[in-house]
Amino acid sequence: MTVHLLINGKVQGVFYRASARKIAFELGVTGWIKNTNEGSVEALVSGQTEAIEKFIDWCKKGPSRAVVAGVIVTREEDAVFKGFVIK
Repeated sequence: MTVHLLINGKVQGVFYRASARKIAFELGVTGWIKNTNEGSVEALVSGQTEAIEKFIDWCKKGPSRAVVAGVIVTREEDAVFKGFVIK
């Protein structure tokens, strides 16, 4: 399963991407995550359905300093990534 995520709120400058990478490794999720120019965080992640669902749940909360206003989830064509990187 592959999904695109757009995470809005106070999500930059709060270790969101680094924390997400740690969670991705724990769940066995691959893909990438990056900041957007608009102040959001964008990710494209791939993995087993249950792991992706857990990753999405984590993204809705984020790290302790984040204030997530919303997460837009879009199903994408399945993709294969090597690891999980911060762009």
